[in-house]
Amino acid sequence: MSAALAALAGLIWISVAPASAAPHASAVPRAAAASAAAGAATPFAIYEGEAGTLGGGASTVSLTSAPTTQFSSAPLEASGHAYAHLAGTGQSVQWTNTTGHPISFVNVRASIPDSAAGGGLTGTLDLYVNGTFRQALNLNSKQTWVYEGNNNYNTSDNQNPSDGSPRVFFDESHAFVTGDPIAAGSTFALKKDAANSASSYDIDSVDVENPPAPIAQPANSISLTSCGAVSDSTPTNGSADSQAVDSSAAIQNCINQAQSQSKTLWIPPGTFYVKGTAGLHATGITIAGAGMWYSTIYRDVPVPNNTPLAALFSVTSCTVKDFHIDANAVSRSTIGGDGGAMDTTGTNWVADGIWTQHTMSGFWASGTGGKVQNSRLTSIWADGINLNNVSLGADTGNNLTATNNFVRGTGDDAMAINSVNYNTDGGTTTYYHPMTAVTFTGNTAIAPWGGKGIGIYGGSGHLVSNNYISDTARYIGLGAGRFGVNGSDLLSAAVTGNVVVRSGGNAYSQGQPALHVGNGGDGQNTGVVDHVTVTGNTVADSVYDAVGFSTSTNTLLQNNTITNPGRNGVVISPPFYPAPSGSATISGNTLTGLHAGNVAYANNSAGFSATLSGNSWQTSTPPAGGPYGGTPAAVPGTVQAENYDTGGQGSAYNVTSVNGNGTAYRGDGVNLEATSDSGGGYDLGWTGSGQWFRYTVDVASAGTYTVGLRAAAPAAVSGALHLSNASGANLSGAVALPATGDWQSWATVTTSVTLPAGRQVLTVNQDNGGWNLNQLAFTASTGTTPATDLAAGRPAGESSHTQTYSASNVTDADRSSYWESANNAFPQWVQVDLGSAQSVSRVVLRLPAGWGARTQTVSLQGSTDGSAFGTLKASATYTFDPAADNTVTVTFPATTERYVRVTVTANSGWPAGQLSEVQVWKA
Repeated sequence: MSAALAALAGLIWISVAPASAAPHASAVPRAAAASAAAGAATPFAIYEGEAGTLGGGASTVSLTSAPTTQFSSAPLEASGHAYAHLAGTGQSVQWTNTTGHPISFVNVRASIPDSAAGGGLTGTLDLYVNGTFRQALNLNSKQTWVYEGNNNYNTSDNQNPSDGSPRVFFDESHAFVTGDPIAAGSTFALKKDAANSASSYDIDSVDVENPPAPIAQPANSISLTSCGAVSDSTPTNGSADSQAVDSSAAIQNCINQAQSQSKTLWIPPGTFYVKGTAGLHATGITIAGAGMWYSTIYRDVPVPNNTPLAALFSVTSCTVKDFHIDANAVSRSTIGGDGGAMDTTGTNWVADGIWTQHTMSGFWASGTGGKVQNSRLTSIWADGINLNNVSLGADTGNNLTATNNFVRGTGDDAMAINSVNYNTDGGTTTYYHPMTAVTFTGNTAIAPWGGKGIGIYGGSGHLVSNNYISDTARYIGLGAGRFGVNGSDLLSAAVTGNVVVRSGGNAYSQGQPALHVGNGGDGQNTGVVDHVTVTGNTVADSVYDAVGFSTSTNTLLQNNTITNPGRNGVVISPPFYPAPSGSATISGNTLTGLHAGNVAYANNSAGFSATLSGNSWQTSTPPAGGPYGGTPAAVPGTVQAENYDTGGQGSAYNVTSVNGNGTAYRGDGVNLEATSDSGGGYDLGWTGSGQWFRYTVDVASAGTYTVGLRAAAPAAVSGALHLSNASGANLSGAVALPATGDWQSWATVTTSVTLPAGRQVLTVNQDNGGWNLNQLAFTASTGTTPATDLAAGRPAGESSHTQTYSASNVTDADRSSYWESANNAFPQWVQVDLGSAQSVSRVVLRLPAGWGARTQTVSLQGSTDGSAFGTLKASATYTFDPAADNTVTVTFPATTERYVRVTVTANSGWPAGQLSEVQVWKA
């Protein structure tokens, strides 16, 4: 970017507070960042469509609630999650030029409908200045509108409208303003006139600026035209000009000359075509244009294409600056003609002032000491800026920087630090050095429709600071973790001063958080994520949870501001992001705007140690009550004393003093301490008269149970405790505890309780103090044998499974683990071997308690030999509803079977069969 542009950027920079998902209240242009300290300083101002003045019956469309399906929508993909909708002749949206400067260039982010058969159409939309027609702007839908229905979820290749579930709605088109620039204080409008042939126009935003004059050819340079390159003046508008001259050979010849003569390669104003599937290669030179508004290299690949594509530019140790890259790609695939814009490696390379559109990726860059700065990446099919350690055959990615870049509308991560541990090609495995000291600072990432705003994947010593991220359509806004099984571990990173707005989403029906720390953020719950420091960030208007943790250690979440979360505030082990182990310090964070029914903080993992202090919610409304970890403890089974319910003082427990030191296990640390009893863990201590603790349990069947209380008491305590139900009825009578000799000398004392079947809350009432409690073991009493789950712990088989989600998970008694079949390949089945033929008449199917509602179509079959199966229950559709504990019970006439098979033919929440438990009960 030139000095003139940098100066202009400072003149029209405007700061606004983070906005909610509702339409903006005014038409003041907003800059890329939510505050002057976060985001890129751009030479343009952004006017949001929903903030303009509507005319002629135009309307606004906004995201009003979190999505309930995994599919996309136009509001989800729009910046601000809202836009103006022009559906009839005469409808318009208007703004006033409040930048204080003339406007001579506009860039419109808009959507027009697809053609009936797919593949897009073209249309114009009229620009008015001060109420007078000025010019028709070219728009198209040729490089948008792909479809995810009919088992095409999360692909970008299908252009068949009949498959339904569309996504990729918005594209960007730019033009110089005809005639005089739009003066400061003047109005400008986009209006659908009779000549504008598209049936509707969705206006997301308009970027306005006053570019400087074209940069002159530098000294000691070679112009493309001197090598025979020919520019083309026909507007591309979504597709190539078939009559354009192919300048590929001429440009490569010029590159070769510049290299041999140590000169700069000059791209004059104009559009120069590179046709075919080959790319351009350069080493150790400067490639410069007249400015990103004037000099364009356009890639034209014949589609459909079957030849693997190199990047348009493959450059090593080069400086590239001040030009525009565009392409005719219609999908993120080889067949759609999609190759990268610029693959880069080497040392001290620079990319400065590059505007890239419609390519696979913007920058795919490795090496040492390189920098991407002052660039724009809009309507990119995959990643915008991916700094890695593999590009162009490199094995390092150290001291790389991305600063003051603007990225909007990407089909994968807007920006990523991507440290790869190894890649396997056939039988050959190649290992790479972990990335170190990568910096992302002062960038803007808006409206990625197919990935995160910023992803930090592996390596160490990274700094991600003062970036602005907003409006992710379906994914995490800012994530720090590891990418897949072959990614490097993330061993340290600082995430500070960033603003994350309206982020998170429902890809794969996961309800993804706005900011995430831990492994598993990309479906692989593996690897080390350690020493991530998250300080001084703002997370506003998250679509679901504001902050989520999966497995990670030594995380510091400190002095962050969370406002108006769509669901919960800070959650350890939210649905689909397990944290069976880990540790974090969570302190000094402020949360406001929590909605009714949600919680400020929840730790759903017994194995994740979080230390909390000084957070706003610790002195405000306690979390909602419920079973610890989200799943009721099973009876028969063992209830750990430290796993009392969530809900806080007066709801989950009542204590007269707080003495415990078990804050490493639970944030409240109430009366807990590490135990020396067998099995380790924590016990509940500091008992006293009038104190009590509640436990939500799930009783398999009605009956009388023996309760083995694992207790320690230096001296005997008569009338130490009793167990009661939710109505306060005394179930056990007074229980006396013998002297064990020490606070950590343990003995088992028994009592009995009679319980109904199903979910219920039991209370351990402390009637007299002087004892510790480690656990309560519920077993069937003699003469009253409760029904037994015949499938518990038994071998299981399957038709298929995905990743680590195998059949064994349905019988392992772990509600959070689950079986998931291969995607998009119904029917699928999972079965249990009971070990011998037994009389059965009931099957209970469960999903993890925290999952959202869905239906699955299932049938049951039985077999005595594992070969010939008969029908136990014909195919039917069942609803798994979290309000009903995500549990479905299927009954059938008693029959004798050894193998019980569950066949799934449809699932509204995921294109695969999913079950966390398959229970089989006696007749």
